[in-house]
Amino acid sequence: MQTHQAKRVAIIIELVMQSRLTDAISEAGVTGWTVLPVLGGSGRSGAWSREGQVTRAGGMVQVVCVIRPDRLDTLLDAAFTVVDRHIGVVTVSDCEVLRAERF
Repeated sequence: MQTHQAKRVAIIIELVMQSRLTDAISEAGVTGWTVLPVLGGSGRSGAWSREGQVTRAGGMVQVVCVIRPDRLDTLLDAAFTVVDRHIGVVTVSDCEVLRAERF
């Protein structure tokens, strides 16, 4: 089966910023993304967990997009307008897809 090169972009951001991020990447022409809950982690500020959070504001989500390589810079520019001022981690990795026309 033939596969096609693509980029997988994963952005971890505060839950309260999710709609701002997905709006920005949608306006940049990205039509497909998935939002996943982040249960916990550790970073510069130490370990944290969603467990015991009083409000939704304390949670984090991961927004994942799979796109054609030529669309990467546009997506990153849009995402960075949101992530730049907030807690967030952006990763980019190579991947392969089966149906290139969907990306």
